[in-house]
Amino acid sequence: MLGYWESTAERHGYGYHGQAPADVLSHLIEDFTEMKPLLAQPQTDKNRTRLCYVTGQMAGMVAIVLHDMGEHREAHRWFTTAGRAAEKSGDRLLHAWVLGREAMVPLNYGAPQAAAKLAEKARHLAGDKPSAAAALAAAVASRAYASGGRTDQALGAVTAVEELVEQLSPQQRADTWFGYPTQKHHVHMSQALTLLGQTSRTYETQTRALELSRAPSLMTRALIAIDRASCLAHDGDRAQAAHVAAQAYGDLPAYRAGLTRTRAVALYRALPEDTSGRRDLADVLEVAA
Repeated sequence: MLGYWESTAERHGYGYHGQAPADVLSHLIEDFTEMKPLLAQPQTDKNRTRLCYVTGQMAGMVAIVLHDMGEHREAHRWFTTAGRAAEKSGDRLLHAWVLGREAMVPLNYGAPQAAAKLAEKARHLAGDKPSAAAALAAAVASRAYASGGRTDQALGAVTAVEELVEQLSPQQRADTWFGYPTQKHHVHMSQALTLLGQTSRTYETQTRALELSRAPSLMTRALIAIDRASCLAHDGDRAQAAHVAAQAYGDLPAYRAGLTRTRAVALYRALPEDTSGRRDLADVLEVAA
C-alpha cells in the first residue's frame, strides 16, 4: 500500500497538464482522504516515516492548488498539515520545500515580510548543498524581498538562486512540483526582476520561460504575460501594457480566480486613468473603470 501511495504522489507531482485546478484539487483530496486511514493504523518506524513523507507531499500539493485558486486561508491550513508531516518524516528537504511553497501564499497576497520569513526558514532547513528545495527557497526569497522594497537582499537572493541552478542534478531539475526546472526558475526570475524594475533582464528571462513552458501551461503563460505588461508599463508603454494584460487574462478558459486575477488587478490599478486600453482591461476583469 505504501508503494502505491508513493507512486500516486509522484503521479500528482507532474502538475496540471492543462486540467482545471478544481478537477486536480478534487482528485488530490479524493486520494488523500483514501490514504488518511493509514495514519491511524500501527506501522513500523520505517513505514511510519515513509507514510509521513507521502502525507507531506500530498497535503503540500493540495495546498498549492488551493493557493492557485485564490483560497489562501485553506492553503495555509493544508501547508500546516504538510509541514507537520514533513517534520515527522525527518526529511529536511521536504520540510524546506513545504515552507518555500507556503511562502508564496503571503507573497502573492500582499504580505512580503511574512513571505520572506518563511522563505528564510526554508533556506535554513535546505542548507548549503544544491537542491531543488534550496533553489526554490532562494527564488521565493528574491521575490519577497523585491516585493517589500528590500533591493539589496533581493539581488543577493537572485545571485544565490542563479548559482544553485547551475549545480542542480537532472533529477533536481525535474519538471514537477517537487523539482526546480529551468522553466520554473525563469518564471520566478520574471517576477523578481519585474518587481526590481530591471526590465532588460526581465524580457530575456520571460522569453526563455515561454520557450520552455509546455503548451498546456495556461496559467504560467498568463502570469508571464502579465509580468511583461508590468514591464511595459514601467518603461512607459502603458497602452500596450493594458492590451497585453487584457488579452492574457481574457484568453484564459480557467484560472481566472486567484493569482492571475490578483496580478492583473494590481496592474490595472497601477495604470493612470487616462491610459488607452485601460477600460478594456477593466471590462475583462469585470471591475468598475
